[in-house]
Amino acid sequence: MSRDRPTEDGLIARYLAPLAGPGADGMRDDAATLTPTPGHDLVLTADAIVAGVHFFPDDPPSSIARKAVGVNFSDLAAKGAAPRGILLTLALPDDWTEAWLAAFAKGLGDALSAFGGALLGGDTVRAAGPLSVGVTALGEVPAGTMVRRMTAAIGDVLCVSGTIGDAALGLPLCRSPLPDWGDAIGAADRAALVERYRHPRPRLGLAPVLRRHARAAMDISDGLAGDLAKMLKGEGRCALVRLADVPLSQAAVSAAVHAPNLMDTIVTGGDDYEILCAVPPESLAAIRAGAEAVGIPLHPIGTVLAGDGPPVFEAADGARKTYAAASFSHF
Repeated sequence: MSRDRPTEDGLIARYLAPLAGPGADGMRDDAATLTPTPGHDLVLTADAIVAGVHFFPDDPPSSIARKAVGVNFSDLAAKGAAPRGILLTLALPDDWTEAWLAAFAKGLGDALSAFGGALLGGDTVRAAGPLSVGVTALGEVPAGTMVRRMTAAIGDVLCVSGTIGDAALGLPLCRSPLPDWGDAIGAADRAALVERYRHPRPRLGLAPVLRRHARAAMDISDGLAGDLAKMLKGEGRCALVRLADVPLSQAAVSAAVHAPNLMDTIVTGGDDYEILCAVPPESLAAIRAGAEAVGIPLHPIGTVLAGDGPPVFEAADGARKTYAAASFSHF
């Protein structure tokens, strides 16, 4: 390590302590305190992102920080929770620079400012391998109201927020050479897809709407088909999804026009960070109205059915398909 670099204490004081929230004591202690709002439960989640697995090593450091926060706050949103703070574990490779760390800290602060919550503590270490960023996110919900993942009922309507598949299409556009369809769709659509890959948008505005109206919910991190299968696993539940109703962005539609086989990537690719929820039919109008009111539309895409197989995806011509490799897996 260069002698010009700060020590670990100096690194924390210079770049991370300015982001510290109440209870963190300016990052000068080994632990922080967090008092839930009276009548609320704490909701906790943890996700790590690793260079070469979840992002490219040469991605902008501010984007890496925003992604680390965004993927965790997406889990909070799906549980109906509001963010309170994060714990950060930052494992830096040997070639880190102060310029990189300053940009990372700026992105981290921007994400916390945009989404809510504050830095409460964590750890900084030297990585034996690639850069790794671990975040533990803490949120809260009114007591007893967290929305669970496995509680969908037969007959429920399945809905998703936003658009599906953009990030999965953005990933190959970050590599060289571009796929043929990437050349064909144009610079603006390429930029939109890469933006979705680099910068997840946690749907925190939907949290109170989900608490009021959804029977089950989760965020889509590993692909729509695979995450839906996880939601319905066991207890004799399956699903029928209408492919024509899966919401796509203009950029994704353009890509699929040039390469129709990309629909498989759209349905099974990861990093959507949209909300998948199961809604009682009598609550569908209310949840969609609540979602529209916060500017995050929810789209009905299918129905929970009785059965034990994987979700079935039905094309406009009536052809039906299931996916054996339905989502991203680390192992």
